[in-house]
Parts: sequence; C-alpha cells; structure tokens
Amino acid sequence: MRQRLHEIVEGEKALSAKIYNCCMFVAVMASLLPLMSTDYHHWFREVEIITGLIFVLDYLVRWYISPININKGKISYLLYPFKLMAIIDLLSILPIISIISPTFRVLRVIRLLKLFRVFKLLRISKSILLFFRILKKEQQILLSVLLIALMYIFVTALIMFNLEPRINPVTGKTTFSCFFDAIYWATVTLTTVGYGDLCPVTNTGRFISILSSLFGVAIIALPSGVITASYLEELKKSKNK
Repeated sequence: MRQRLHEIVEGEKALSAKIYNCCMFVAVMASLLPLMSTDYHHWFREVEIITGLIFVLDYLVRWYISPININKGKISYLLYPFKLMAIIDLLSILPIISIISPTFRVLRVIRLLKLFRVFKLLRISKSILLFFRILKKEQQILLSVLLIALMYIFVTALIMFNLEPRINPVTGKTTFSCFFDAIYWATVTLTTVGYGDLCPVTNTGRFISILSSLFGVAIIALPSGVITASYLEELKKSKNK
C-alpha cells in the first residue's frame, strides 16, 4: 500500500502519477482564486474547503510514505515535518483556520499563507527543479555577481545621496530625501529599468547614471550566460541518459 502511494505521489512516468500531479496543479490554482478578486463570492468558501481538504490529504499521504523517501524507518515520521517542502505544505494548510474561525481577526493574516501553495508546484514542474539545480551548481559564480552588484548599488547610492541636492531647483520636488531613495534609484538604474520617478539633476549625477546603466547591462548579461550554458549542459546530459 505504501509503495503504491509512493508511485502515485512521487512518481513521474506512471499515468496515475501524471493524473495526480494534474489534480494538484488544478487544486493549487483554484485555491488562489480568492486572492485574485477584491469581491467575495459565495463559492469561494466551497473552493477553499475542497482544496484545503485535498492539501491535508496530500500532506498526510506524504507523511505516511516518508519512510520510503527518508529511509530511516519509523524515525522518518519524526523527521518528515521538518523538511522544507513539508513545512511549505503545512503553511499552505493553515489558511483553513480562517474558515473554521473567521471571527479571529488575528488569523486573517493567515490568508496570505495561501501564497505558499504556489511552491507546491515545485514538485510538479521538473523544469523548475532543473532550474534550481542549475542555481545550486553555479551558486559561487552567481553569488559573486550578486556581491559585486550590491557593492556597486551601495557605492553609487552613497555618491548620489551626497552629491545631488535634496530639492530639484527646476521642479521644486524632492530628489533623494533619504538614503533609501538613493538605494532604490541605484537598484532600478543598475537593472536598466529606470522608472523615472527619481532622477539626478546635476551633470555629475547624470554621468554616474549613465555608467550605472552600462554596468547594469554587463551585470545582467553575466549570470544569464552562465545559467544558459548550464541549462544546455543539463539538457545534453538528460538526452544522453
């Protein structure tokens, strides 16, 4: 019985496993419908109850088959609740409390825990799992690029915060009223987004903005190339297998 459930829940190629994954995908997307609407519809409660029961059943089944995955006998039942995906499953179940006791105002915050149900899709999508494996494989390079980007953001933010005037002499509006504004500007400029809500007014500040945009292109291109190369390498390995 346990082995059969494991083939359905954790399997990949079996038809029953594919049907189970499709059902879980539909349940996750249906449970997020209330968060996509500002109005409350009467059928939201029914959807939440049905999907909540599905998630509870999924959690209990995975807990039951945990000795196969963890392979430590009965101790597996004690270790399973502390696994990352098990914690995510538990957090995705907690919003049911708001249905059982809707009068508890403090528990209304638990409604936002529905967002954790999106992470349940990690088990279904093998492409996402492949992407995370690539991130783990290239973590040293990616962390180095992230460190360089954070240092550059911090330095340019310090320069702009101390260089630019607090009030724009032309429009009379505030430019960088606090250091967080400078951090925000440096981040959106480095990512070449540039919303335009904050911008330098001095020539020196504009020159730094140009350098930041050019540097941002290089920062974004480097991890993209690394991830693409690793992704192609993993695809070749999977084809050879």
